[in-house]
Amino acid sequence: MYILATKTSIPILGQVAYILGLLMDAIFKVLDDFFGVENIGLCIIIFTLIVYLLMTPLQIKQQKFSKMSAVMNPELQAIQKKYKDKRDQVSIQKMQEETSMVYQKYGVSPTGSCLQLLIQMPILLSLYQVIYRIPAYVGSARDVFTDIVDKIINIKGYTDIIQGFLDEQKINQVSLILENDVATKESVIDVLYKLSPSQWQEFADIDKFSSFSGTIDATAARLSDMQYFLGLNIADTPWDIIKSALSAGSILLVVGAVLIPFLAWFTQWLNYRLMPQASTGDMDNNAANTLKTMNTFMPIFSAVMCFSFQVGIGIYWIAGAVLRSLQMLLINRYMKKIDIDDLIKRNMEKAAKKREKAGLPPQKITDQAHRNVRSIDNNKETLADRQVDLSKNTHPRPGSIAARANMVKEFEERNKKKK
Repeated sequence: MYILATKTSIPILGQVAYILGLLMDAIFKVLDDFFGVENIGLCIIIFTLIVYLLMTPLQIKQQKFSKMSAVMNPELQAIQKKYKDKRDQVSIQKMQEETSMVYQKYGVSPTGSCLQLLIQMPILLSLYQVIYRIPAYVGSARDVFTDIVDKIINIKGYTDIIQGFLDEQKINQVSLILENDVATKESVIDVLYKLSPSQWQEFADIDKFSSFSGTIDATAARLSDMQYFLGLNIADTPWDIIKSALSAGSILLVVGAVLIPFLAWFTQWLNYRLMPQASTGDMDNNAANTLKTMNTFMPIFSAVMCFSFQVGIGIYWIAGAVLRSLQMLLINRYMKKIDIDDLIKRNMEKAAKKREKAGLPPQKITDQAHRNVRSIDNNKETLADRQVDLSKNTHPRPGSIAARANMVKEFEERNKKKK
């Protein structure tokens, strides 16, 4: 069941979608007033561009965290290897402490990228709601249906007439919502928003609606200008377009419908290629294989899903992926100019200010972090290296490891002389 003319009631998403809907409606009005263009597809592209540009600072922060993670990962992985087979409570606690020290050393939080995701996710999900429910959020698009809906609901038995039409045309993407046994105005808009040009003609031929067939034709013509983008109805799915195009023998329309899922796959694949990836050489085989599988599977999944979603959603996915790719290219170029030491220094200064507000001594914590991380590297020394260093101590303390090492060395030299 699809309720296109009804706003989502999901907390947070509903409020964000309402604000984004105002933006979409403003874009629609500007295009209409200044350029004489009423096209939802073009609105979606401009709408996506504006929203993604506003989210650019969040993207930059994510990229900075990714760059810092590439520096921290070897140390974090060394800690994981150090405690790999240790499952006791003390070892787990030490592992957590040493991991925390690494993050403190670089002045970042373990949840550094979570805040950006928490901000972005409601926005992106709300974007989907607005594009999926155009009549609910774009008042200018909804107004197109006002005259015809007012006339329809004044016809006695209009609910049964429309339901019979849905059954006859096999339209199952939308259903009538009943209140007091009659279809709501919003659900009638839902039905009209989903009709194709041929279905509008069939709708105008209904006997009970013949008195305002002129209004139906005028609404269908205006809606055609609004809904069609590059020959595709944005309220229809690529799969439905392909089926109707094949029955009509329109190969060009089939190609256009197939292009939507294909471009959804290609642009998202391009996104993953441009996105900074952790070196698989620093990962175990399972992690590397999982990352590779995800980067391959997700674009394919988007393409498959795109066949069953509205063309408008496909346009949004493609426009968003293209914009993210351009963002990625520019941000990557910007990040290459940033010195990692300067970035660490600025992060540590920010972290120090936060600790100062919390009443903590930042410098002492940072020094402790450096000592803990150095201790990880020191554990990598071999016994031979330690023996060489110990042997250089010519006056070791009696009973010390260095003294015992010298005794072993002298014993071996005496044995050699005897031979």
